[in-house]
Amino acid sequence: MATADQLKALIRSHAEADNGRFYSVALQVAAQEAHVGHGRLSRELVELVDRYRARTSGPPTATPVPPTPIAAPRGDLAGLLGATYPEVRLSEMVLAPDVLARLEEVLTEQRRAGDLRRHALEPVRKLLLVGPPGTGKTMTANMLAATLGWPLFTVRLDTLITRYLGETAAKLRLVFDAMSTSRGVYLFDEFDALGADRATPNDVGEIRRVLNSFLQFMEQDSSDSVIVAATNHASLLDRALFRRFDFAIEYPLPGAAEIIKLLQSRLATLDTSDVDWTKVAEAAVGLSQAELVRSANQVAKRAVLANRKSVRESEVLAALTCGRPLRP
Repeated sequence: MATADQLKALIRSHAEADNGRFYSVALQVAAQEAHVGHGRLSRELVELVDRYRARTSGPPTATPVPPTPIAAPRGDLAGLLGATYPEVRLSEMVLAPDVLARLEEVLTEQRRAGDLRRHALEPVRKLLLVGPPGTGKTMTANMLAATLGWPLFTVRLDTLITRYLGETAAKLRLVFDAMSTSRGVYLFDEFDALGADRATPNDVGEIRRVLNSFLQFMEQDSSDSVIVAATNHASLLDRALFRRFDFAIEYPLPGAAEIIKLLQSRLATLDTSDVDWTKVAEAAVGLSQAELVRSANQVAKRAVLANRKSVRESEVLAALTCGRPLRP
């Protein structure tokens, strides 16, 4: 049964013609019904949402209204999960073509989950993202939540992992239980802290038990939530983890085409006719998307503060050099 807050949110979103928020709340009601054992009603609600959302879907508005926070993590979950409502869209991200294709596949399957389930098929919803820092892994979790109209729940590993025997596994169970009652995107960032290889020489017994628990929970999980695990160090992960995820997506550093597209988009309000983009792309090889954004923002800020409407190639090259971090 829908809560009072959910009923009010449904009426408010309908009155404001906010389809995205209306469907998001309706899916929360469906998840709640599933939790109390009303599986048939839950599936019917999900199918209705999928059917009518497909009919009314269109290009996003310039200023989308964020979903109303119906409920925030409470009790023990309050320290384990952070809840946000991102607004990142896939069109705003600059990624390699194969990564974009995989993410579009994930979104398509989630949007048409009802069609898949009518044929006894399940949509992709367990993702392992690997790659260097700053390549868009965390932003992907934000994008999935924003596009699907769901909240993003970030698992706080600093409070999840403790030194007391069995406590971490108990907290982990709370997180997986929440996935069934609160539909959303659940992000395990810096996942290697939780999923380190059990065969490493410096392995600790408690961490081994936690990983075994995580593998078991992943195997048993049948919620409608999307699970995203992100790591910069795939080589540190236990091999058994890879079998628990539907997709393992590798995020490479941007190539020349992605470098040019990203820099041009960040400097779009300024005249860049003086810039040789091929030369700039060669100078930017090895930088991540985040480092490119910082460099472009620095160029733009200096132009604005100097009351100029254009940037020179030398300024872009200098910013890229300064933006290159010191690496061992």
